[in-house]
Amino acid sequence: MSELRPFERLGAHPLEEGGVRFAVWAPNARAVSVVGDFNAWDVTRNVLACEGSSGTWSGVIANAKLGDRYKFQIVAADGRVLPLKADPYARAAEMRPVNASIVAPLPPKRALPANRAALNKRDAAISIYEVHATSWKRHPDGRFYDWDELAATLPDYAADLGFTHIELMPISEYPFDGSWGYQTLGLFAPTARLGSAEAFQRFVDACHAKNLGVIVDWVPAHFPGDDFGLAQFNGEALYEHADPREGFHRDWNTLIYNFGRFEVRDFLVSSALYWAERFAIDGLRVDAVASMLYRDYSRKDGEWIPNKDGGRENYEAIALLKRMNEVIGTECPGAMTIAEESTSFPKVSAPTYVGGLGFHFKWNMGWMNDTLSYMKEDPVHRKYHHNKMTFGLVYAFSENFLLPLSHDEVVHGKGSILGRMPGDAWQRFANLRAYYGFMWAHPGKKLLFMGQEFGQSSEWNYESELPWGESSHASHAGVAKLIRDLNRFYTSHAAMSKLDCDAKGFEWIAVDDTDQSVISWVRRDDTNNEVIAVSNFTPVPRHGYRLGVAWSSVWEEALNTDASIYGGSGVGNGQRAIAAERVASHGKPFSIAVTVPPLATIYLVRQ
Repeated sequence: MSELRPFERLGAHPLEEGGVRFAVWAPNARAVSVVGDFNAWDVTRNVLACEGSSGTWSGVIANAKLGDRYKFQIVAADGRVLPLKADPYARAAEMRPVNASIVAPLPPKRALPANRAALNKRDAAISIYEVHATSWKRHPDGRFYDWDELAATLPDYAADLGFTHIELMPISEYPFDGSWGYQTLGLFAPTARLGSAEAFQRFVDACHAKNLGVIVDWVPAHFPGDDFGLAQFNGEALYEHADPREGFHRDWNTLIYNFGRFEVRDFLVSSALYWAERFAIDGLRVDAVASMLYRDYSRKDGEWIPNKDGGRENYEAIALLKRMNEVIGTECPGAMTIAEESTSFPKVSAPTYVGGLGFHFKWNMGWMNDTLSYMKEDPVHRKYHHNKMTFGLVYAFSENFLLPLSHDEVVHGKGSILGRMPGDAWQRFANLRAYYGFMWAHPGKKLLFMGQEFGQSSEWNYESELPWGESSHASHAGVAKLIRDLNRFYTSHAAMSKLDCDAKGFEWIAVDDTDQSVISWVRRDDTNNEVIAVSNFTPVPRHGYRLGVAWSSVWEEALNTDASIYGGSGVGNGQRAIAAERVASHGKPFSIAVTVPPLATIYLVRQ
């Protein structure tokens, strides 16, 4: 039987009358006791009682208190004494390399601020700044900024750049820094690296005060096999599948949750609910969804078990994701969920009542791969790869897409986004600015990983802070200024976002100008406001470039990535009025003639 908030019952709960009630699910254990600061870590002093057939062991320890460290001593059914286990429902934990759980209060429920719901919707302008909190900034001696220090700096920085949301890579407790948080063993505990749950709440409040939403990465796909964690929790596979064909992830050497066991499903779904309703975050980005959906994900023939119908879909994981999205939608109105899903699985962002998974948005990994591949090409060769920049519109409205330039694109030898760009130093920055202009005008919400907002030269290194010294150099500062202006244009022109997920909001002008590597299109909203975007991916300026328009009108250049204020050459249309002429072009009765700068994207608005 499903339980919505098992975290209210399981774990360590301080009592009003004093003491702490401990409860842990270990259904096949022979005995369970609690050890900690309150009993000198003596396994004989606080033995828990089994609550009938529920599999829960519980008891009250009168002299335990807030801040005490503790673990569970579990004796397996066969009499083996297991390594001391951390509490799966712990709300705080020690700073690694030690790993005891810590008695902490249950945070009160908090609702999203009243204005936030509209800012998280499908038709909102959403531009996300993705942050790895322990490497955004550090103290000179290498210490992490804590939540209060981040609250005093990060929201101001992101808001000044015009982002609408901050996405935090996983902040729940995890043992290994090199996993960046994606191998968590504390799904209810904000990591001790950054401070307490109360401090995290202050950070969320500081973001909301700057009108920034907060999205948290959440990892229900797998967990590491550390002996103090969930692995073989009561002497046998409990949270994970026993069969490695279902329970072991080869790519990450991690264990896969047993999604079909209702207690495990409740554990995971309640974790998602915990972050959303106890910290009033704006949403969850769910990691590695593709690995959950398919039983044969990254497996060869014979290394996986088909579903009951002989297929590859993981019905239990699909049911879990649907359940999670329904719970968040019901219990936390206004909050969103985002899927990192890299396949063509249908209806990821469709409601569950029409057979979808129920996510609000899905990362567009195909767009990311295609466009980055194109941008790496020398401009002289781009005409042979033109379709990589246009193919995304074939499927752009099949899901509610988010365009991600995430941390995954600046690690493992890939270099930075700037480092992918061809040419000399000037051309690399020009290419980058043109690409960002293309991205911001393309259908789909936006996500940019930290450091790329100023064109970081090097690959991301999780062990040090961003190379902030670069941000003051003219070319890098020009990129940051462009990001600021792109975000402000994006959030102030409804045509850029209102119909982001609707084909009515997009129309090609020229999709096939391959020889000149120029692409032009229209974005519009539901009241027929329009923005024309034109991208030129060669270093040759295009003078008198003609664009078909539907009616007699006057246009002006509103943004130009080649402007001198961004470090560009200053070629463009200036402030002049660009009047439509009765010259048919691109199937329209009127047209305008514009200058398209080299390696640049321009936006035109109708006066």
